[in-house]
Amino acid sequence: MKQAIISGADGFVGSYTVQCFLDNGIKVLALDVVQEPRRLKPQAGLDYKCIDVSDVQQLVGAIPVGMYDTFIHFAWAGSAGPQRTDYNLQMQNALNTVECMKAAKQLGCQRFVCAGSIMEREVEAAVHTQGSHPGMGYIYGMGKLIAHCLCKSVAAQIGIDLLWPMITNAYGVGELSPRFVNTTLRKIINNEPLQFTAGTQNYDFVYVTDVARAFYAVAKNGIPFKEYLIGSGNARPLKEFIIEMQHALAPHNEPLFGDVPFTGTNMPLSAFDTSDIEQDCEFKPEVSFADGTRMTMEWLKSLKN
Repeated sequence: MKQAIISGADGFVGSYTVQCFLDNGIKVLALDVVQEPRRLKPQAGLDYKCIDVSDVQQLVGAIPVGMYDTFIHFAWAGSAGPQRTDYNLQMQNALNTVECMKAAKQLGCQRFVCAGSIMEREVEAAVHTQGSHPGMGYIYGMGKLIAHCLCKSVAAQIGIDLLWPMITNAYGVGELSPRFVNTTLRKIINNEPLQFTAGTQNYDFVYVTDVARAFYAVAKNGIPFKEYLIGSGNARPLKEFIIEMQHALAPHNEPLFGDVPFTGTNMPLSAFDTSDIEQDCEFKPEVSFADGTRMTMEWLKSLKN
């Protein structure tokens, strides 16, 4: 791997991944829909193009054939907020991903690495449970699962190596979405009551710099047509993460468990197994949950100043 294309490059995880690749001596063509990137900074080895990857003709026409060997795909509309329940949008994301992979093949890339999600496994469990009533919150994961299924067949047909890292729950400095860690840290900062479900459902979190390192490791060393779970390697009931966060950051604000009903699917700890990425890609996370949440909270505090 010498030169890579990264789509969704100015996003939260995408921008960290771009930096990780550059730090490892890989030249990067960063693609995103904004004219001027907000997170990416000009530096040696980085080229930026404003391209909507859903426009395949524009994508193929703007990039020299044979220059890049690897394509990392993060571009995905509606990954947070109410658009996660928009099934038309999420289905279009899945179709766009397949077309983007085909474009990568046209451009001469040998490997296509796509950002999957642990929610793919949650979707399978929820949908195939007899009598289940999956909520609209599963639509995002359904889009990711459909993209995964389609890409695997098409990749085999067109002859490109597909690798599918699946992120558990990324968090860290720079994320503004209302996901669990951010929401909880904002409650701590504002001294609001910490109310949760019983917290018995299994969970995992991984700091964003470790996610970026994982994508580099998979792109470099991953075995084609395998999926790799990106997590801390220490999945456990959500309650334990909450207590760790509270003890470290808000020792006088006791969490209240059971006040909020849980309507999701509880995955077995085996679903969070990271042994494949550790063995095949020689990847292990470096940032602990306590350190990661502390850094994230300090950053969130700085936004209020």
